[in-house]
Amino acid sequence: MREHLLWQLLMTSPTREEEKIGSLIAGNIDKDGYLDVPVEDLANESGATTDKVEQILSLMQTFDPIGVCARNLSECLLNQAKYFDLDDTIVIEIITNHLNHLENKNYKAICKVLKTNIEDIISAVNVIIGLDPRPGLQFLDEEPQYITPDIYVYKLDDNFVIMLNDDGMPKLRVNPFYKSAVKNGKKMPDNVKDYVQEKMRSATWLIRSIHQRQKTIYKVMESILKFQRVFFDKGIEHLKPMVLRDVAEDIEMHESTISRVTTNKFVHTPRGIFELKYFFNSSIRSVDGDALASASVQEKIRLIIESENPQKPYSDDKISKLLKEANINIARRTVAKYREIMKVLPSSKRKQF
Repeated sequence: MREHLLWQLLMTSPTREEEKIGSLIAGNIDKDGYLDVPVEDLANESGATTDKVEQILSLMQTFDPIGVCARNLSECLLNQAKYFDLDDTIVIEIITNHLNHLENKNYKAICKVLKTNIEDIISAVNVIIGLDPRPGLQFLDEEPQYITPDIYVYKLDDNFVIMLNDDGMPKLRVNPFYKSAVKNGKKMPDNVKDYVQEKMRSATWLIRSIHQRQKTIYKVMESILKFQRVFFDKGIEHLKPMVLRDVAEDIEMHESTISRVTTNKFVHTPRGIFELKYFFNSSIRSVDGDALASASVQEKIRLIIESENPQKPYSDDKISKLLKEANINIARRTVAKYREIMKVLPSSKRKQF
């Protein structure tokens, strides 16, 4: 983005001072496209006046991508609105003075202040929604991180089959030359023979450790499959409460070993790709006393929110009551906590007009 901005600045035939100021501005743009430092700091660094820095900044705010070099969200949206010739419209008024009401979807308050009808407000809001609050993102060159499953679980008829992903795992073996050398090396000096034998023992230990690790991962997945069979058959809503101790006791290993083996390990299942840690979650008591997995409750909350009327979204209290009707007894604050974990907005911000 820095090079893109400087290229546009050079097309305006700037003076040496203006080029220096523009270079400082471009060098302090964050990944979202916003100016990351105060104008006063840029003035001190460049030796120019704040008025001169403001002048160059105003120029660069007209550059591509539209909205870049803004100092805050309001300025970013305003620059875009002006580019689209929306001066003297309620779009400008809402961005300038009513972003807090816009965030909370309090359109009635905006109507009252601007003395206009709700239809005009909604039309203006739809225009604002179409603007880009993060114009710099298109210049990000971060490579996506793809997940490669460590384990595959397939369903064959009525049974599940576990397969370890050996791709990328080293195929190690001890070179037979050294085995033969130690065995037949009658003229080999003792210190050389001891050295070779020590390295062979280390190599053998490493190979066995890798095999043991693979066997442990397999046993852990086998135990998870046994405890969570209904999940693999029917989906997330049927996930059962389970802790590390359950698997540790089942395969007779220490909990710390199970924790280490399941960290950053992923399994490909008929239900999708999951981290092994996903299957370990706390329990919540249902109305009739049965235990439910917290992840299962979160899934039920997600499904309730997906089925709500967008014009009348459910409050956390209403979701709590709906869950109780479905035999899940959790408080409103717990619903709010799970909703935040799932990155779902509260009802006031989910409301659509």
